[in-house]
Amino acid sequence: MKNGSAWWIKIPLAFFLILGLMELLIDSGDKPAIIEYPLLQIFMVFILFLMIIIQIILNAIENVMFQTLSEEAKARYLEDKSNTWEWKWGKRTYEKLLGSKPMEAEQEIILDHNYDGIRELNNKLPPWWVYMFYASIVFAIIYMLRFHVFGGYDQDLEYEQDVAAAQLEIEAYKKTAKDLVDANTVELMTDASDLKAGKTIFESNCVACHMADGGGGIGPNLTDEHWILGGGIKNVFHTISEGGRDGKGMIAWKQTLKPLEIAQVSSYVLTNINGTPPANPKAPEGDIWVAEETP
Repeated sequence: MKNGSAWWIKIPLAFFLILGLMELLIDSGDKPAIIEYPLLQIFMVFILFLMIIIQIILNAIENVMFQTLSEEAKARYLEDKSNTWEWKWGKRTYEKLLGSKPMEAEQEIILDHNYDGIRELNNKLPPWWVYMFYASIVFAIIYMLRFHVFGGYDQDLEYEQDVAAAQLEIEAYKKTAKDLVDANTVELMTDASDLKAGKTIFESNCVACHMADGGGGIGPNLTDEHWILGGGIKNVFHTISEGGRDGKGMIAWKQTLKPLEIAQVSSYVLTNINGTPPANPKAPEGDIWVAEETP
């Protein structure tokens, strides 16, 4: 009949044990799993609710069985239970918040209703429930004054603020996300790893038309100052991505190369090929490119 004591200690310990095992077994990167995966929050709330319900059922069974004992057996049971270690401060706090009568004093609030030996108690509403009810009234009054009397922000304004904040986050992410680069946001890469990757791409895809040293063959010379569709990282990126002149220019590589790879090979051409002396340079084509910021 006895279901053990100090359940207000056992339930939190079991809850945090499950939470710790979940964090240990689930790979969530730098963030805790319960934050990275919101569904786990719902799962842990369900687990906590289930443990509390189980304990309430056990307490109810204990109470019903206690009422079936003889007076002598009740006395022995209460004496035995009083000798069991309990967290007295926690128990007093729990009983105060619950506001229910102890089992030995339930005769004072028992009602006449009887169903197969099950009697109904006239317990008052738990103080914690009453306090939460009063707190909800205070919150409702403050909310009404804040948003309906003194004209606080509304949902439209909150939505616009959230959208603006999200847009700033997107722009900040784009600055560090190389795979999202395009002709408008691309910048010249100078890291050795990016230039090495650009060299590999150039040797695999570009040497057939531009030669290994960039001197030009079927395609134009990449080492001089002349550019058919404009120089600079943005123009070169756009030309490689979208292709050259219609009918006789370079094919569009955007279906073959990723934006990051186009940025890498464009940076390699401008950094390691343009301005170098080729073995057999092709005659210049196009106009001399002068960057807009150059005086």
